[in-house]
Parts: sequence; structure tokens; C-alpha cells
Amino acid sequence: MDIQRIGLIGYGEVGKIFGAGLRGQAGVQSVSAWDLKFAAPATEVAERAHAVHAGVAARDSMQALCADCDLVISAVTASNTLAVAQEAARRIPPGCLFLDLNSASPGTKQQAAALVDAAGAHYVEAGVMTSVPPYGIKVPMLLGGAQAAELAAVLTGWGLDARAVSEKLGVASAIKMCRSVMIKGLEALVIESYTTARKYGVEDHVLPTLQETFPSIDWNAQGAYFFSRVVQHGKRRAEEMREAANTVREAGFEPHMAAAIAERQQFVADQAQAGVFRDLPKAARWQDYADLLIAASGPV
Repeated sequence: MDIQRIGLIGYGEVGKIFGAGLRGQAGVQSVSAWDLKFAAPATEVAERAHAVHAGVAARDSMQALCADCDLVISAVTASNTLAVAQEAARRIPPGCLFLDLNSASPGTKQQAAALVDAAGAHYVEAGVMTSVPPYGIKVPMLLGGAQAAELAAVLTGWGLDARAVSEKLGVASAIKMCRSVMIKGLEALVIESYTTARKYGVEDHVLPTLQETFPSIDWNAQGAYFFSRVVQHGKRRAEEMREAANTVREAGFEPHMAAAIAERQQFVADQAQAGVFRDLPKAARWQDYADLLIAASGPV
């Protein structure tokens, strides 16, 4: 498998990390990207400048990106997974690999694969198993699809943590989505529990009981981390949890928990968009986030 030219669809947090990390890998001649932000007046200058500084070529369209790649990596929000695959399938050349990093249900990934494979390209799904920023391109990934094992060998040769789990599409995504119900659920539970405890003034009683039950976790530090990540990425997390709900639904169950987690994540995202947390410092405590949520809710 000879991969020399890599294209990124989506130049957000994940796209920027992969763009910078894949440059200079053995055999890689170029890394390029396409994002709607490259064409939007409010973001075009800053986003293109970032790409230039990172050594990533900013393309003017999906067509321009796909025409010049051996490997296309889709790194967009969960809700755009299928739409991006649809558009890429109209542009992607036969034989090109399409690696889908997005957090989507097995059914969504299978639909995307059918479109890409029908175009003569090769779809590989990825389940990205934890938050990307702490790991960079070495974030643990599970791959699925007919070309998964061969692509995993190339990626691990570049230092990535990629492992093929199945030739059957949907397995890697099912693993990822089931994990997301737990991890994003913990975030939602902590935010709801901590904020409520803060409102009643009982947090100094509640957190020690958590510490006693789960002594390996620093519940104060973990709370601050959960609040900060949801404030920063709640919209994306809510979209992911809607796909997790679809995963549960595709398995034949009613997604009571996954749907509720999506609502809580979206609520925090809406507060962030409204500017509730605008003035918080980067190292804010969970109590600072909770106080702002309480103040924003108004009198009870």
C-alpha cells in the first residue's frame, strides 16, 4: 500500500492535529485539507494562514482535495459523517483510500461505506477511542473494513496506534459508540450531580463519598476536566451521543440513557454559545463552571 498524498476533510481540532502529525512521515509527499471555513469570510484568512504555517495545503473545494490524494481522511462532526461521504464519493478517484474518523453509528458508517466503495474507492472505518489532543496522531484507533489490516500496518509504521479489529464494517464503530455511552455519560452525570450539589451547598459531603467509593479518581480534578471539555466541545459531543443513540436503536433497544446524555451535552453547549463561560480562565475549577450554570438558570 503506497500512500504519498494525504487529504483531510475537516480542518478543526482533529484535522489540525493530524495534518501537522502526518507531515514528514516516511513516503508522505504532501498533506492537504478542505474545510468550509476556508471559504467563509469570517474564518477564511485565519484558517488558511494556520494551514500554511502547518505546511498543509488548503484546497479550494472537495473536488480539488480528492483529485490529488491516495488517502482521504474524514474528520468532521458526527452529524456530517454521511453528507461528507456522499460528496466525497462523487469526487474520489478509484483506488483511493477513505478513512472515516468520525463518531457515527455502525449503520451510518455502513451507508457511508456503500457510497465510497461504489465509486471504486476503499472505505475504512475508524473508532477513535479517546480524546485526540493528549495523544496527537498516536490516539488509539480501531479500524474496520476490507482494507483495515493493510492500512493499519501503514499507520503503525508512521507511529500511530491503529489496530484492525474486523473486516466487517460497523464493528469498530460499535466498540467506539458503546464506550461513548459510558464516557460521555460520566461527563453528563458529573455536570448534573456537581451542579446540583453546588446549588444545595452539599458538595463537600458528596465528593468525599465518591472519593471513598472510587479512591483512584481525583473527583475534583476530574470534575474540572469534564466541565471544561464539555464547555469546549459540547456541541460535537451531543452530536456523537445522538449517533450513540442510533447505535443503541440499531441494536433493537430504546436509547433512554444515550438520548438523555445528548440533551445534557447540548444544554452545556448552548450555555457556552450564549457566552455564559466566556470569562473563565483556562484553569477554572469545576465550582466556577457550576456557579455560572446556576446563575444562568435564574431563581428557582
